[in-house]
Amino acid sequence: MIDVHCHLEQEDFDKDREKVIAECAKRMKAVVSSAAAFSDLEKTLFMHRKHPNFVFISLAIHPTYIKEVNDLEIEQALAFIRKNKSEISAIGETGLDYYHVKDEKLREKQKEMFERFIDLALELKKPIVIHSRDARDECIKILEKKGMKGKRVLMHLFQGKPLLKRVIENGWMISIGPNILKSKETRKIARDCPISNLMLETDSPWFGYGERGTPLNVFKAAARIAEIKKIPAAEIEKQADLNAEKFFEINISK
Repeated sequence: MIDVHCHLEQEDFDKDREKVIAECAKRMKAVVSSAAAFSDLEKTLFMHRKHPNFVFISLAIHPTYIKEVNDLEIEQALAFIRKNKSEISAIGETGLDYYHVKDEKLREKQKEMFERFIDLALELKKPIVIHSRDARDECIKILEKKGMKGKRVLMHLFQGKPLLKRVIENGWMISIGPNILKSKETRKIARDCPISNLMLETDSPWFGYGERGTPLNVFKAAARIAEIKKIPAAEIEKQADLNAEKFFEINISK
């Protein structure tokens, strides 16, 4: 099993990060940890260097940080990713967030930052991981405008059921997490998304639903998808892993 989107850099894991990683490594093939804040880029890279065959990484600046990130930090983030590109599996998560960000000027700044990370993904020939909360249509339009049809794009925790057909036609991937246990919309997406376009995630430390949110919760997502599609969980797990290895170009030695 591969969790294609988690946040092991978060402070929730500061007290026992190594223990969590060790527990996950016993049952899983790999995790892809995604840095959210500018201040976490180095921390996330260090995790990969410490666990090069298990913790793979995706780096960018999360759109909600547009309120506090400045142009210099964006430039520094781009430069940091370029410098360490050989150790980075993807760009992200990046995109737009209209749920937390209501101010129109800040939304315009989000778009500008988003386009810069798309340009970086194209420049480095890396896949890109998209956050699109309450801005799915706008994110898709920008990606299409920037020539991302047919490129490696992951719509993380995607909940835009009316836009699913368009995402699939663009050749993009969707990742589903434990929120499928609570979200009717996500269950419909799981039902209608071909498994060739599907990957599994947890977005941990979130979505624990009364239990701790860790990458191990990816098993819950896989089991629920299998129920919905009426196929064995092993089939979901196998195809999702193959999709992840191809998408991120990660070679797992075990």
